Amino acid sequence: MKITVAMAQAIPAVLNREAAVEKACAWILEAGRRGASILAFPETWLPVYPFWCDAGTFSAWGHEGAKRLQARLTRESIVVPSTDTDRIAHAAGEANCAVVLGANERGPSGTLYNTMLVFSELGELVGHHRKLVPTFGERLVWGHGDAAGIRTYEVAEVKLGGLICWENWMPLPRQVLHAEGEQVHVALWPHVKETHQLATRHYAFEGRAYVLAPGMFLPKAAMPHDFELPGDVAPLPDPILPGGSCIAGPDGSWIVEPQFDREDLVMAELDLSRLDEERLVLDTGGHYSRPDLFQLTVNRERLVLVKEG
Repeated sequence: MKITVAMAQAIPAVLNREAAVEKACAWILEAGRRGASILAFPETWLPVYPFWCDAGTFSAWGHEGAKRLQARLTRESIVVPSTDTDRIAHAAGEANCAVVLGANERGPSGTLYNTMLVFSELGELVGHHRKLVPTFGERLVWGHGDAAGIRTYEVAEVKLGGLICWENWMPLPRQVLHAEGEQVHVALWPHVKETHQLATRHYAFEGRAYVLAPGMFLPKAAMPHDFELPGDVAPLPDPILPGGSCIAGPDGSWIVEPQFDREDLVMAELDLSRLDEERLVLDTGGHYSRPDLFQLTVNRERLVLVKEG
């Protein structure tokens, strides 16, 4: 069986939720028109990866600019579920294309989460994962997630899974997806630099899966004119994020090498029969797992502050 997959190396509608949802739907429809069964967006593409979290005085206590910037990101983040997710689901159904979307999510209390949403080709929201551990300065922006969405999903006639950024270096979440027979994995990155490329190829080799690694292309010209970045920072590079979207095969080799410095719909045809061929030698979710010696328990309960008694 062969399937066509795509990655949206698209310029985000920075800090503009309405425009971001509209652009996401347009890219979904275009991917479907071009025959893609699966389309993946980068980490928190909607409405942008908060690259400023490790920049300058954003971490300064009580910094007025930092507080305004965080409030702006909060206002422009999506709620799950909502009319925004309904629109994206409808586009996925219309395009007959499953979608993996990275988004900033505003939770019930106002806390932000780094979230991966999965929409089926039937137009249904089937997956909702919040990043387990925001990395370094990201902890100023996002709260901690849970394992409710660490699972595979039957979409587009394949077992699809995904992890966000440095989760792809966390051995236990990886093993959960390997053990569920994941065939296509989406590794959501802000951009796919060399270390992210290594993680992408390693995941593919270890999991005997195809790995889509979408990266964000963000030129300086895409930033809103009234963007307020807290001071004391070096001049921003251009592009701020260069993309790097790529696809690794189940032997760890490149199917599509990293693509940089342009907005593009990066596509490839994947031959799923290769997965069983490569598992002859290594199958970390099967004959190489030794469940008689090692067992893994997952708490998939959605973590909430208040529970009914």
